[in-house]
Amino acid sequence: LIRRQRQMCIRDRAVTGRGVRATLDGHIVRVGNLRLFEEEGLRVPQVLAAQMERLEADGQTTMLVHDGQRFLGIIGLADRPREEAAAALERLRALGIRALVMLTGDNERVAAAIARAVGLTDFRANLLPEDKVAAVQALLQEYGRVAMVGDGVNDAPALATATVGIAMGGAGSDVARETADVALMADDLSRLPFAVGLSRQAHRIIRQNLVISLGVIALLIPGGLFGLAGIGLAILLHEGSTLLVVANGLRLLGYKEAR
Repeated sequence: LIRRQRQMCIRDRAVTGRGVRATLDGHIVRVGNLRLFEEEGLRVPQVLAAQMERLEADGQTTMLVHDGQRFLGIIGLADRPREEAAAALERLRALGIRALVMLTGDNERVAAAIARAVGLTDFRANLLPEDKVAAVQALLQEYGRVAMVGDGVNDAPALATATVGIAMGGAGSDVARETADVALMADDLSRLPFAVGLSRQAHRIIRQNLVISLGVIALLIPGGLFGLAGIGLAILLHEGSTLLVVANGLRLLGYKEAR
């Protein structure tokens, strides 16, 4: 049966953000959301539209199946949030992250159900790849800096637009990993708050090291010009500051996220 279907399938094409279309045994088969059928001028029967609304109210993403001139039915899919998602978002809030926004191509009812389940502050639904880019640009104007976490081909343009793009390295697409600035290779969202905390600690240590090194130079230059510091003392202060900077940087190895 599989071999026969492959022989009959003449042409197929994915319609980004809408579904898929294929020619099978002379019939055009479509599987997708309402937008796909509206754009192709196919009227969805009222009974199917009502059933889709009921499924979406339960938090399911719906897809219509159409073969030739008739609708065959509805496929309902329910996204399940990652088990660690709610805890990871709570830890991000504890780190001072002001806005946690979900960008999704799912319909608004499904997005609202997921947002409530994991504790998001906001969501944007029914987004195509270019809509996600526009949403990230709007968030950049509002907040100045935006980190985007994604794993799919549709997320790649938004990952490139964000200040920092973070890809789910294991399950994510190659395009997402290549576009992102950071990849979580273990696909563990619980490591995201750790990465944020570690980066902030690194930023603090860099500033401390700059103060130490520039402070020593500021003391040595006038000391050398006015003869207040001999060569021995100058070497001691210079090399001592170098060791101090290295020791301060090594503190990152012992970083642990505050609980």
